[in-house]
Amino acid sequence: MINSKKFINFGRPYIGNKENKFIQKVLNSKWIGTGPIVHKFEQNFSKYKKSKFAISVNSCTAALHLSIMTLGLKKGDEIITTPMTFCSTINSILIAGCKPVITDININTFNIDENLIEKKITKKTKAILIVHFAGLPCNMKKILQLTKKYNLKLIEDCAHAIESEFENKKTGNFGQVGCFSFYSNKNITTGEGGMITTNNKNLTEKLMKLRLHGLSKDAWKRYLPDLVSIKNHSVLYDVKYTGFKYNMIDLQAAMGVCQLDKVNSMWKIRKKLYSNYLKAFKNLPVFFQAKPDYKFKHGYHLFLMVLDKSKTKKNRDDLIEFLRKKRIGASVHYRSVTEMSNYKKLLKWKNSLVPNSFYVGKNTISLPLYPGLTLKNQKYIISEVKNFFDV
Repeated sequence: MINSKKFINFGRPYIGNKENKFIQKVLNSKWIGTGPIVHKFEQNFSKYKKSKFAISVNSCTAALHLSIMTLGLKKGDEIITTPMTFCSTINSILIAGCKPVITDININTFNIDENLIEKKITKKTKAILIVHFAGLPCNMKKILQLTKKYNLKLIEDCAHAIESEFENKKTGNFGQVGCFSFYSNKNITTGEGGMITTNNKNLTEKLMKLRLHGLSKDAWKRYLPDLVSIKNHSVLYDVKYTGFKYNMIDLQAAMGVCQLDKVNSMWKIRKKLYSNYLKAFKNLPVFFQAKPDYKFKHGYHLFLMVLDKSKTKKNRDDLIEFLRKKRIGASVHYRSVTEMSNYKKLLKWKNSLVPNSFYVGKNTISLPLYPGLTLKNQKYIISEVKNFFDV
């Protein structure tokens, strides 16, 4: 009989000796703030994503907020986005003074339904903010046609999609900006952190200043001239913009450099675990994120399944509690944003606006999917899920 004495966490960072040694090296250098290791991580990430520029920040939320501001979107401008997302997507739009307009998801892919977007476009619409949900890239061909037709900005929320590709092109390169997350449960982690990718030099220069108080140059460039060009070196600086404290530091970037080195090997492990779940659960009264008809590479950030209420009377919340008692962590990605009290109050959103998102949010469950998950523990998870459904 398979069992687990220890609690199986829902998510767990895959950190080894290489990360420990590099972090110790940064500590020993006595320079732990934003500096040469951050710069190295940005260069490496830019190379991996095949983007011209990568600008590190302290979270994907910061990346989204800065992106909206830098693209010149103004108070009252409408941004079309998905209701199946984490609150930071919506919050970033609101904090920037814009208005989020939600378009329902495709019930098969859980991404924004590209065929419904055009109906939501008005004279106030200035941008589309897409989310590559769980690592599956959106249908970029259709979305890009709309941005071109209506002259809209495009922001990619790639928090789940570091490795993802649409028709052999890496996510984060389709819009003006791509926003990534390195939170502790993401495919690569810096504990907390994020990145913005862009191919626009002017945007890059502004983003780099806005992420750190709007300063013309940060402390690294003022106090460590031996590590950078000493041409026109000065400890003086100017404040170019009303900026923020959104910068990443070398301690975080040290972990990021090491994590990025093994991004492909970690992806292969998650892909295998994902495949094991699909095969094991194919006869359960559930459905999964379907494969679209375009060419893509999945990031395998989440494994989620949705209870099919036409086939079972079982309840998602009961399944989560059942697994908890079996010492298995599970989560929900996500409830529809229309269920959140803040947005009901501010935006008067109702669940009937987005029936697919509401249904998925009520019935979805995410299971552990990370490189440190052993096959033995996965077999235990699979057996207990089947037990719940009496299979």
